[in-house]
Amino acid sequence: MRLCSIASGSSGNCVYVGSDTTHLLIDVGISGKRTEAGLKELGLKMSDIDGIFITHEHADHISGLGVLSRKYGVPIYATQGTIEGIRNTTSVGEIDEGLFQIIKPDEKCIVKDLSLYPMHTSHDAADPVAYRISHGSQKIGIITDLGCYTDYTVECLKDLDVLYLEANHDVHMLQVGPYPYYLKQRILGERGHLSNESAGKLLSRLLHDKLQAIVLGHLSKENNLPELAYESVRVEVTMSDTKYDGNDFPLYVAKRSEVSDIITVR
Repeated sequence: MRLCSIASGSSGNCVYVGSDTTHLLIDVGISGKRTEAGLKELGLKMSDIDGIFITHEHADHISGLGVLSRKYGVPIYATQGTIEGIRNTTSVGEIDEGLFQIIKPDEKCIVKDLSLYPMHTSHDAADPVAYRISHGSQKIGIITDLGCYTDYTVECLKDLDVLYLEANHDVHMLQVGPYPYYLKQRILGERGHLSNESAGKLLSRLLHDKLQAIVLGHLSKENNLPELAYESVRVEVTMSDTKYDGNDFPLYVAKRSEVSDIITVR
């Protein structure tokens, strides 16, 4: 199983996950043209994609969905609340109702040889989810857009081989930055986004000997820096009461506007 970030950040998100026979996209928050170009770098075409799984209906996760669905007729998997949110987003345009496949948190969904387990997240959207994806014994987790995490979150993300984790903002950068007060409060709130420090704390609870790689994603352009996210998460892990050090695991930061390196589960 493989994971690759095609685009990541508050301006647009799209992640590829696949096996030798099954190819999925998690969110398409960039243009159809950029999505197709990203897949081409991976040696794939949109016609190879077996399904698009949506985490929630915010623009940075669905902006390319209308164009791609009309052009290719790819099944769209999302919760009922998210589907309603997509229908009410006029910028997406018309989508064939027959493409929508309703998924439910904590219920397994199977696409060919991949199993997906949606899980609840705390974000200010209709019914947002993150995904745990399995291929045999291999497991990948993709979780972004969460204002806080709970024991449920930790339980859902245990024993992963690869974790794609939100590290949205540096709290100090956000507090002194240009955003209006209400937006700062939204991001910092329990239905907002995960800070670098919180990402490190969550990661500390998920570490185990067989974890192969961590990818930090959904970084804010205005309120974070790749180097800062990387160092902050490493420091949090090192300072935690786990047996692990921040240098014990391969840690990557997903690129904002470029295709990142492919992570292959061994």
